Amino acid sequence: QVQLVESGGGLVQTGGSLRLSCVASGIIVSTNPWGWYRQAPGKQRESVATITARGSTNYADSVKGRITISKDNAKNTVYLQMNSLKPEDTAVYYCKPTWYSHWGQGTQVTVSS
Repeated sequence: QVQLVESGGGLVQTGGSLRLSCVASGIIVSTNPWGWYRQAPGKQRESVATITARGSTNYADSVKGRITISKDNAKNTVYLQMNSLKPEDTAVYYCKPTWYSHWGQGTQVTVSS
């Protein structure tokens, strides 16, 4: 059974940083493509960043240059380093394998202006 536990969210001021973590169990991080997604209030869930099994990354235009996705295969964990945060980054953030249809509980990120 796949379990995904996101953490690291919180309340930060504009310009601040956060590092989100996604600890996976029941699935091997190193052999799967992963994505971080977010859903802001009243908006559809969107893709923020993806990373292939080989480590190639892709980012939404709105976060390029500010956010970095990475993974630690030894820890079976996927990360999202978020810098220069903006109020529009406020959302619940989720991680999952890109092909997986279920979602974890997510972690709330709130950026105050």
